[in-house]
Amino acid sequence: MSVVPSSLLPASAVPAFRGRIGRDVRSGHYAVPHRYRLHLAPAGPGCLSIALTHGLLGLDDTLPMIVLPGTPDTPDGGYTTLRPLYEASAHLYAGPSAAPVLSDGWTGRIVSTHVPDVLRDLALRFRGDGPDLLPEEHRGEIEAITDLCERSINRAAQRAGELGLDGDAAHHDPLGVLFAALGSLERRLTGSPYVLGDRPTAADVQVWVTLVQLDTVHRWHLDAAAMDRVAGHPALWAYAQRLAARPEFARHLDIDAVLRRHSAHCRGHEAAGAGIRIVDWSGTSD
Repeated sequence: MSVVPSSLLPASAVPAFRGRIGRDVRSGHYAVPHRYRLHLAPAGPGCLSIALTHGLLGLDDTLPMIVLPGTPDTPDGGYTTLRPLYEASAHLYAGPSAAPVLSDGWTGRIVSTHVPDVLRDLALRFRGDGPDLLPEEHRGEIEAITDLCERSINRAAQRAGELGLDGDAAHHDPLGVLFAALGSLERRLTGSPYVLGDRPTAADVQVWVTLVQLDTVHRWHLDAAAMDRVAGHPALWAYAQRLAARPEFARHLDIDAVLRRHSAHCRGHEAAGAGIRIVDWSGTSD
């Protein structure tokens, strides 16, 4: 396992514990029922992705999950309850004790805090009889969709909120990037129940969490005209609503916690579109 020293990171960053789950006993960390714990605050997108993957794979009886409050309880954005794990895992650790954490009950130390690695290890090492969320033939597409969600939706929506909504050059405008990405997903989901066909994959976890963020967090920084265009993708939002009705997706989605987390972290300005919500994620109206 590697640990990035806190002295080499920005003050707000979390050192990356990057242990991996191997194939067998020779790897040190290998998949054993009840050996590991997930410590998650599903109000955050990375933790929510891990919680959804955990649920889709049916890992409740194999890999226990400890759910933390949506809002951290320490000034640096960490959790008091995770502090012993961090201090046991890195000498003189001085950073935030943040979620997510995959911990090893045999050693009392952290295996990983890195969301992509944890997601991959859940799908490949803990899967058991669960669905194949990372089918070999689709791994390149899943990586591309993950990148699309992060760069062209999450970052573009955030950037659009920071810059305002003026500007005519759509190919340079973050809103243009955002709408192009949503259009790409809309085309995929027209006539198809999931992003890559007839079965859910890791791509659906990524897309669904991204849509939750767009409709509950990023909407506060986009005006009504932009949100109206975001809503103009019927197949995409019908898909989001359909997955929201599945127990594996609904179980860990707490909209109030997502909004409290956003309020605690956000330093931007709210826009005129803040009152518009496309999907009733929680089953109740605003």
